[in-house]
Amino acid sequence: MPRFEYPCPGCRTRTNLHDVDCDFDGVRWTDIEAAYVDILSRLSTEPHTQADLRANIEEWGGLHAAGLSRLRADQRVDGDDDEPLELLTAEAYKERVTHPTMEPLKTIYEKGSVHGAHDNAVFALVAFYEMVGLSWQETREQMLTWLEESGTWARGGFEEASPEELVDSKRHVYERGYGWKQAGREAKAVIDRRLG
Repeated sequence: MPRFEYPCPGCRTRTNLHDVDCDFDGVRWTDIEAAYVDILSRLSTEPHTQADLRANIEEWGGLHAAGLSRLRADQRVDGDDDEPLELLTAEAYKERVTHPTMEPLKTIYEKGSVHGAHDNAVFALVAFYEMVGLSWQETREQMLTWLEESGTWARGGFEEASPEELVDSKRHVYERGYGWKQAGREAKAVIDRRLG
């Protein structure tokens, strides 16, 4: 099942090392966690509108607003501003994030990879699935499904003898928590050139 850690609502780091321009650099990590807990503890019992959350959380502030925004952007919470916000179950969240909707991952996922983009495409998807909280086993299964359904494996161009060997060769990407953005952009550029 997907796991949840408390990422910085600004730069997504899970440590005290924030991006240079992060608005939350210097904020105590316990304050970041507390803002998430304030929101999640209420949404875990029943849906709330954003106005209800602001009214029910005694010290609602910028950290709470940013935390809620991060939960929505990360697809952990569903609902619009004026309607009740609902915390997704682990299964609903997993189903939603296995099909990336933001670029460049959307192109990689939907079109599949092509020769010249394989390393970056696989790297980017593995890194993304780690970031959204899928376990290694879930990531591996999703990658094997993607390689087949997208036609990526059938296009060839791999040094590995099987899809399983390919995915297993990228386990270090998952374990070290590498980012996906640069590899994703590079893979998308090649895919767009070759597949249009």
